[in-house]
Amino acid sequence: MQFAKDSFFLALQQRLAGLNPARVVTIGGTTVPAVLVVENLPPSSAERQANTFYLEWGLANVVEGHAGNGVLMSMECVISYYTLGSVDSMVDRGRVQGELDSELLAICQPANTEKRDYTRAPSVDLGTGVFWNQPGFDGAKKSSVADDAARQTDSRAERRARVTMFFFTEVKAS
Repeated sequence: MQFAKDSFFLALQQRLAGLNPARVVTIGGTTVPAVLVVENLPPSSAERQANTFYLEWGLANVVEGHAGNGVLMSMECVISYYTLGSVDSMVDRGRVQGELDSELLAICQPANTEKRDYTRAPSVDLGTGVFWNQPGFDGAKKSSVADDAARQTDSRAERRARVTMFFFTEVKAS
């Protein structure tokens, strides 16, 4: 499963770098395209950054009734992001959120990528692909957040999108 998750994540990150090179985030002193996997972040990265796509993996399931001797799996991915807008008055939050929505739709096309082993350098093509459905958006949400004294109160325009990813495992069914 890790190869499929890595392949999906890196495809989106590379596509964002090509689509909008200015949409970057700095994590641990390294600047990368603003697509991050929550489970891969260091514990010190507790505060999420605005205008950044965060991927969170859900349950994996075997897809019943598929043809072939490989095991076809599905895995849910929630992609969340928020914006405070681009001006101090935050009056353009909706416009910036619309830009983020459009970028997410664009980087999810085409809805497939090669499955690769990124534990090696250079990475190795595993001979199958990863494919997914189009993002399904939850409703736009404005929230006032005041979790603790370390965080200031702000008014965010938040969004969550859900994607179901499909892939064959490396294990063959017998």
